[in-house]
Amino acid sequence: MKPLDGIRILDFSRVLAGPMATQILAELGAEVIKIERPGSGDETRSFEPRVASGDSGYFFAFNRGKKSVTLNLKSPDGQAIARSLAQNADVVVENFLPGEMARFGLGYEQLSADNPKLVYVSCTGFGQTGPYSDRNGYDTIFQALSGVMALTGHPDGAPAKVGVPFADLSSGLWIAISVLAGIAGRAQSGRGTHVDLSMLDVQVSMLTIAAARWFLLGEDPKRTGTEHPGRVPSAAFECGDGRWLHISGSDQHWAAICAVLDLDELAADAALDRNSERVVQRERVMAAMTAAIAGRGRDELAEALRAANVPAGEVNSVAEILADPHVEARGMAAAFEHPKAGRIGALRTPVRLSGYDEISIGVPPVLGADTEVVLGEMLGLQAEEIDRLRGEGVI
Repeated sequence: MKPLDGIRILDFSRVLAGPMATQILAELGAEVIKIERPGSGDETRSFEPRVASGDSGYFFAFNRGKKSVTLNLKSPDGQAIARSLAQNADVVVENFLPGEMARFGLGYEQLSADNPKLVYVSCTGFGQTGPYSDRNGYDTIFQALSGVMALTGHPDGAPAKVGVPFADLSSGLWIAISVLAGIAGRAQSGRGTHVDLSMLDVQVSMLTIAAARWFLLGEDPKRTGTEHPGRVPSAAFECGDGRWLHISGSDQHWAAICAVLDLDELAADAALDRNSERVVQRERVMAAMTAAIAGRGRDELAEALRAANVPAGEVNSVAEILADPHVEARGMAAAFEHPKAGRIGALRTPVRLSGYDEISIGVPPVLGADTEVVLGEMLGLQAEEIDRLRGEGVI
């Protein structure tokens, strides 16, 4: 068994944050029924990169382990079917603009009237309230507005986005957390809940230490590249072979760093034994370390530092980390067999739970592949009725 066996999720979300969350929950055992538009489905089915079959690697990355049901939510019959499906669901996830699901007759108040135990998660860009609630946006918009983009990049360069869709991915994790919290709360209270989750709120919550510097010091933090604002050394250094190594040390590592890098002058300065003084003398420390590291090969230096118990990590490319022996040993890069596209590489959901079945990689659904089975088995619709609905463009 898996931990979420018996939990049914009706997933109206599209693109990334919502689908990522429901994929995690599907691979943890939940039955996820993905509602898609007839004909085209989730818009990411057309996104790059594409495989030879024409299917989207973007869609594959966030929709494994789900059932696909096509349903026209603008039609009265489609809305009625969705309401019937929601009566038998534990969770609804949606990412429409505020009020849009209610216009379809599928808002929380409407669905919870028939299913009071429903956990209903609305993930929007700016939340259900506030002056920006009617705005839409994309991942990089939220990175920009939240301050994350202003903090990313080098001090003498332009603001930069995070190298992965940080706002979408972190919001997806918070959707999953919200679902699990709602299910756990329902077990105690016997009632469901409506979760109002704003992607901008999620990004603001990620400011953490940067916000603490503002709250405590009145300091508006700036870009620091790979350097840590409150710890020295903590930065990526270019090695003699042109590759980069990130070193992050605290007071207990300082003597070893100096020994490995032959920084005798710095080691002799007792004041530098304290991080607070190294922060004050950041330029001196960084200049000396940069010069010393520029004459060393990355692999040799990384091993020497780790042998001295200094935290050090090679700045890997995507290809390098996916071929890393530790990542391979942990099974993080695996694959699934798709009925159209064949064998496709995929990243494993990282959760490992004792006492449950292995969290295996699911297969993304072909558009509408489960429509007839779900409508027949869950709602009792007969073949003639399903044919009528298809002919009228409802499914």
